[in-house]
Amino acid sequence: MNQPIKRVLFPMMAIIFLIAACAPAPAPTQDPAEIQRQIQESVALTVAAQNAQATEQQALIVPSNTPLPTQTEIGAVDTPTPLIPTATPFVIVPPTSSSSGGGGGGTTVKPEYACDIIGQRPYDDTYFKPKDTFDVKWTIVNTGTKTWAKGLDLKYQTGPQMTNINRIELPEMKPGDQYSVVMDATAPADEGYQVMVWVIEGGFCFPYVRIIVEK
Repeated sequence: MNQPIKRVLFPMMAIIFLIAACAPAPAPTQDPAEIQRQIQESVALTVAAQNAQATEQQALIVPSNTPLPTQTEIGAVDTPTPLIPTATPFVIVPPTSSSSGGGGGGTTVKPEYACDIIGQRPYDDTYFKPKDTFDVKWTIVNTGTKTWAKGLDLKYQTGPQMTNINRIELPEMKPGDQYSVVMDATAPADEGYQVMVWVIEGGFCFPYVRIIVEK
């Protein structure tokens, strides 16, 4: 080969090698079976991830069914019995009696000291205006079996004192005797029921006055 041709050929070969070195290497050929396996594995992983995500979302949305606490059976409740206040009655002691014979009859035994009030004035629940004046009258009867000694006191005990005196000395009174007492009285200023009670010394007789004061 002559010299001029060598000068041109060598530079051209160098350029060709340089271009060949810079050009990208051809991609290696991949096995089709390997490609199919990778696709199936990727699909399986994707499906598993989607199922896991769906389960988690359902757990957040649907509340768990928490059972309600068992209701404790309530036993029978005792109904409280209302307490009704009872009025305290006046105690009346019946007279003692003694039986005679076998016929079942009896003879009433009178108490030794007792009384009755007859001819009372004013009558119970008579109306008066405040500060009205009126007379109080009691006829006292000895209904006991004992004689009352002279000098027993009939005296004011309780309630509004409507009379201008608070004590009267009684004479001797045998069983069945009567004695009338008359006193001046003035109705109280307060309205409503007004009850004045007196007592015979010994506490066996209680004369009283019961009026209604109304304007």
